[in-house]
Amino acid sequence: MQDIFSIIYCYFCLKNLALIIPGPYSEVRIMQGKILIIEDVREMAELITLYLNREGMEVKSAESAEDALGLLKTWGPDLIILDLNLPGMDGYEFLQAFRRSRNTPVMIVSARNSDEDQISGLSSGADEYVTKPFSPRVLVARVRALLKRVALESEDKAPRLFRFGPFTLDPEACLLRRGEKKIPLSAKEYEVLAYLAENSGRPETPDRIYAAVWKNEFGDLTTVAVYIQRLRKKIEDSPSRPVYLETVHGMGYRLNLGVPDEN
Repeated sequence: MQDIFSIIYCYFCLKNLALIIPGPYSEVRIMQGKILIIEDVREMAELITLYLNREGMEVKSAESAEDALGLLKTWGPDLIILDLNLPGMDGYEFLQAFRRSRNTPVMIVSARNSDEDQISGLSSGADEYVTKPFSPRVLVARVRALLKRVALESEDKAPRLFRFGPFTLDPEACLLRRGEKKIPLSAKEYEVLAYLAENSGRPETPDRIYAAVWKNEFGDLTTVAVYIQRLRKKIEDSPSRPVYLETVHGMGYRLNLGVPDEN
């Protein structure tokens, strides 16, 4: 009964699209994602496709889980919209098979609206669960939000590289390179350089550097100057006239990440 109601609802939305979508939605926008819809009710898939297309998204659809798995061998979507009531392999079975090798976000859109169904769907690896009938505009908003969240998570996981002149400091690998050549650094030399890179643009006093690197607020602060000189000998063309590892008189040391690579 719920599926029948969903079909009727889709038909109503399609016939009255001009009333449902206000002016801004009539303009095609820049593509913001590739979406795979796995839905055996063609009218439902067409409705979702129409709204996503108007957001500038590339959409492909499959009427069965088996067809979707075949399509996924040659095409990689950014997000999957998945119905549970599918012919042959159902949505749960597809999700379990898919999650063995892929972590693409999945949004379940289903007429199954019990708490148990929603818990089962999310526990099986879905990232969102939307019940039918739904507002197409709200569904699009959920798709956009999920894509944005995944993009931000990917940015957070991406290793941050610090570049200055011909040098690249890779905190994840604890390496300094000049072009493709590795520059050998001792553990403390690396820690001093990494600390200044993390605070690029801000002069750091010897006592702050010492506390951060040597984990001690009290000690011989001339140790910091010694390590700064060692680093300058390794990265500066003229250690006595530093370009990258600057001394800011009365304030401390600063790593200048704004120096372009002139090579």
